[in-house]
Amino acid sequence: MSKEPAEPNPAGFTKRLDNAGSYAEVWQIVKDTVDIAFGKRRDSMMLFLDDLPLQVGAYYPLGTNNIVLNRHLVDIVEATLSDKKTMVNALVYNLLLHEYLHALGELSEVEVRRQVLVVARKCFGEEHIATVLAKKSPWILLKDVPLEAAVAPKRIMQIVRNFEKTTSKYVV
Repeated sequence: MSKEPAEPNPAGFTKRLDNAGSYAEVWQIVKDTVDIAFGKRRDSMMLFLDDLPLQVGAYYPLGTNNIVLNRHLVDIVEATLSDKKTMVNALVYNLLLHEYLHALGELSEVEVRRQVLVVARKCFGEEHIATVLAKKSPWILLKDVPLEAAVAPKRIMQIVRNFEKTTSKYVV
């Protein structure tokens, strides 16, 4: 379901992302910024956290309402950066945005990367870390991290409770 995109509010999105305290809050910003940039929205998504290879930030299993986020990658960024909250939120925003665009129907990796940058620029401006990560790659956050030391045991995949509030009533 599409509508005419509204005008962006970079200052409002910047403050919301920088202060977000949960995956659900970052997710709402992802949905709102895509709505602003492209006039598109999809509800009823679920988020799972799993320990994936570090080359994988997240993935969207085609035809589902699921996004799987690399918990190990988020943990490493959180443990190694000084400005943890802002950087982790920008990382999670970029990864969720990328997979959300796949969930909205764009399958091309090249096109999704381009769209991530379009959304970030429009909603955060050129200088915000979310836009910098969209331009350069979220993996720039790991440039000074010795990844050979970043080995951790695989944990059980975890569902993020209360990730998306929905008003839909389901009959099971």
